Amino acid sequence: MNIIVVKDYDAMSKEAFKIMKAVVTDKKDAVLGLATGSTPIGLYKEMIADCKAGGASYKDVRAFNLDEYVGLDYSSDQSYVYFMRANLFDHIDIKLENTNIENGKAADAEAECARYNALLAANTIDLQILGIGSNGHIAFNEPGTPFASVTHVVDLTENTIKDNSRLFKSIDEVPRKAFTMGLSNIMAAKKIVIMANGANKAKAVYGLVRGEVTEDVPASILQNHADCTLICDEAAASLL
Repeated sequence: MNIIVVKDYDAMSKEAFKIMKAVVTDKKDAVLGLATGSTPIGLYKEMIADCKAGGASYKDVRAFNLDEYVGLDYSSDQSYVYFMRANLFDHIDIKLENTNIENGKAADAEAECARYNALLAANTIDLQILGIGSNGHIAFNEPGTPFASVTHVVDLTENTIKDNSRLFKSIDEVPRKAFTMGLSNIMAAKKIVIMANGANKAKAVYGLVRGEVTEDVPASILQNHADCTLICDEAAASLL
């Protein structure tokens, strides 16, 4: 695993963007795996500024998001499809028909998982962007998720619900279930960039890099990936 330690969040975002721009410049029709939450927002701002300045183009890029809350869709400003449009897609030249995310309001959850897995099987991701939860989860793959997992519906842990509640008016509004790519879907990406910032992520980062490869720390599976880069600030790297 390649490890890049930088001073702060802005520097982390800029380092991630360097890798992103290299991928989409080298391959105009790259397939991107994208994440939500506060961690990648700085990266997305870098992508937007560069695209608007005539830099990298995303008009032939396809994108697949990691996860979506069960019960939410674009009509909810807390859905991840809304988040992606507000924070990235509406501000770059990507075609919305080339963006993909699980349907949070799918009537048949099992069929929706099968649909998304089929899409992922047909579109190898060139670059997967990840954040990491304070308990070591990636996407919504909580501790104990089998390494062989594919897209599935997960019951969110109280830890994750608490972490995500900062984005809602109250913790009671946070959905209790989510669709998520599985760990084997994530590992199928050609290149992975995982970002972490803040002291609250230090323990998880240690488990990611130095800990035992175990389903108790889902992110630890990335130790087995052939091309994974961790970009973190000094606070997140404090236990390494």
